[in-house]
Amino acid sequence: MTAESSREYDVIVIGAGAVGENVADRVVRGGLSAVIVESELVGGECSYWACIPSKALLRPGSVLHAAQGIPGAAEAITGTIDADAALKHRDWFTNNWQDGSQVEWLDSAGIDLIRGRGRITGPREVHAEGLDGNGYVLKARHAVVVATGSKPTVPEIEGLADIPFWTTREATAAKEVPNRFAVLGGGVAGVELAQAFARLGSSVTLVARGRLLSSYAEEAADLVLAGLRADGVAVHLHTDVHKVEKNDDGSVTVALDGTTLVADQLLVASGRHPALADLGLESVGLEAQNSKPLRLTTDASGLVEGPSSDDFRSPWLYVAGDAAGKVLLTHQGKYEARATGDAIVARAKGELKGSPQPWSAWAHTANNHAVPSVVFTDPEVASVGQGLEQALLQGKNVTGVELPINVSGSQLYSPDYKGWAQIVVDEDRKVILGATFAGPGVSELLHSATIAIVGEVPLDRLWHAVPSYPTISEVWLRLLEKYGL
Repeated sequence: MTAESSREYDVIVIGAGAVGENVADRVVRGGLSAVIVESELVGGECSYWACIPSKALLRPGSVLHAAQGIPGAAEAITGTIDADAALKHRDWFTNNWQDGSQVEWLDSAGIDLIRGRGRITGPREVHAEGLDGNGYVLKARHAVVVATGSKPTVPEIEGLADIPFWTTREATAAKEVPNRFAVLGGGVAGVELAQAFARLGSSVTLVARGRLLSSYAEEAADLVLAGLRADGVAVHLHTDVHKVEKNDDGSVTVALDGTTLVADQLLVASGRHPALADLGLESVGLEAQNSKPLRLTTDASGLVEGPSSDDFRSPWLYVAGDAAGKVLLTHQGKYEARATGDAIVARAKGELKGSPQPWSAWAHTANNHAVPSVVFTDPEVASVGQGLEQALLQGKNVTGVELPINVSGSQLYSPDYKGWAQIVVDEDRKVILGATFAGPGVSELLHSATIAIVGEVPLDRLWHAVPSYPTISEVWLRLLEKYGL
């Protein structure tokens, strides 16, 4: 360190991803000052290594497949995907991993930025080890917010530590398409990247310990499985990986149950966990217990519930987004960030005392009722709220209504359209608790379902929401008709 300085702000945010940016923006809009500490790119994982680049890699294949399925357009298709052009398009979407425009936005919003690693050293105090070689002692008048996102979870597999494998970050930033590509993991990231690279030209094998997309309805997952196999992906379900080994030619041999596979590149997509290590949380009494990963407990505004000590007699430490470990989705993290930022302002002004009321501007209530998520494969899966199995396990009086998506809008989309839809109805209150759609283009159906669940729209009123003809949204009418309306 060449120098050390002390600065004071109303709010200190550790992490400049989408969540950290939104927290800082909300507190500044509320009249408070804010600084963000970030050691990597401003904009975070979603902008450079997750949501944006992965969808940019998937889009060319989806467009080509859609055109190949329409008479008239299919006859015009004479080539295949240009992988180099697709990678360049991905580079454009990530701004070539340069964050200049994001930094400019911070400046225009009145948010200070310190490039460096932030570490909590005491109540309302953060030490930033600047990338410029300087040290900064930062003090917060009102709040410190942890918005550090999540990290890939790497399974314990013999030999894996000795293999230069990819995580999702390396896959979405790939500079070339491997000839033989092995994907370990059957979750969202695994299936999306398996299909993306298959359509870009890789020979892909996917290995999952259980079924595909285990957190989604099996009928929907089966459609994705069929889509992957149609693209030539070899899928091994309910299969364990016992060992990986690097070969002399640089390839990797993966030992599975009763067989082996050889790949030029290995992707480990086994989920993620909150990035809470090396943040100094132990300095304020927050430590992992019984060798388990640290999880922070919060109220509905993201306020951390700490140990019984003077450090936590007044609210000051918050966590939002993936770091909170509740819902690891960018859009939901940004939702949390907006509520958390507003709660900090409200507490600073004396407008909020104690925990916020459900569905207030300061509460993350939707996390418990209506979390929308999309798997951007072809076909897509879009889901929000509770699935039928989940609701039944909770003892709720529910009915599942499901049917194939077969309406005029789907037939116009593609003569060979295959889709599936389900709603979960609360029989006691006659409202929808959950909805799932699977099929090409169904992600655009999801927000209507989210509104119906959040708004607790009664079924007899929802019946009067007439879907436009001919659109895929007509499936709503068919679902309600099957229910009996």
